[in-house]
Amino acid sequence: MIKYYCSEQNRITEIESPGEDCWISLVNPTEAEVAAMVNQYGIDADAMRSALDTDERSRIETDENYTMVLVNIPNIETHNDKELYDTIPLSIFVVKKAVITVSLEKTPILEAFANGTVRDFNPAMRSRFVLQILYRTSSLFLQYLRSIDRQSEIVENKLHKSTQNRELIELLKLEKSLVYFTTALRSNEVVLEKLFKNDNIKKYQEDEELLEDVIVENKQAIEMANIYSGILSGMMDAFASVISNNLNVVMKVLAIITAVLSVPTMIFSAYGMNVAAKGMPFAESPYGFLIIVLIAVVCSLIVALIFAKTKMFK
Repeated sequence: MIKYYCSEQNRITEIESPGEDCWISLVNPTEAEVAAMVNQYGIDADAMRSALDTDERSRIETDENYTMVLVNIPNIETHNDKELYDTIPLSIFVVKKAVITVSLEKTPILEAFANGTVRDFNPAMRSRFVLQILYRTSSLFLQYLRSIDRQSEIVENKLHKSTQNRELIELLKLEKSLVYFTTALRSNEVVLEKLFKNDNIKKYQEDEELLEDVIVENKQAIEMANIYSGILSGMMDAFASVISNNLNVVMKVLAIITAVLSVPTMIFSAYGMNVAAKGMPFAESPYGFLIIVLIAVVCSLIVALIFAKTKMFK
């Protein structure tokens, strides 16, 4: 899918064909759309397809016709009604008369620009547009990191009484997402350092403060990802022991119940043997059965009290 945007009277509007100082947005483009951009702007075909590879690394490429800035942005996938966090590449091509973005999926980063919710956005100011994309990328990383932290707290509360591995698997998925985020943020940081050393991108003096904000946001996201990753790693080790301990407690309670019930079992086994009634206590009494049951119950209660006194039930 391909869309064209331009700024008219300080408002972003969608247009039908590319014009001067426009923004061209490609989301999961077809081969025909890629070929059109390649022919019109002289962009290398492999470079245009780079954002369609989910394993592509962040980098900057320069050519006489364009400058490509490729970064990894956060993404949410839904699987079995569960939100899974991942990263996907986003390519930004700065050409003479336009800015072209290529992504594999729709992202809230670019949708905010298309909806006109980003202040001071003008596709004609190409370097500022690139920085605004990078700034919103870092902000979205921070937003998703806070969401991961909230989800880990929910799973943590479940783990206190859990004897299953389901919660640990959820933590493992969150930790996996943090690894993706940390890797993407670090590679994006390298891109930031190289971005404004590139002479092919026109620079504005007002962009210096925005660049500082982008770097600060990105570093903050890296620190948060590292902190949350360390917390999750330690939490998984701790709660693996908690689950094992909870299972041991359950097994201990079952063993105690078995020991308490074994007392009447032994008594009933002795009286159930095929032996002569002579010599068996209470064999001649009409209340013999009830007496034996009462004795078995009393013996079980005594054993249970002994276990309770020694705090075996705790």
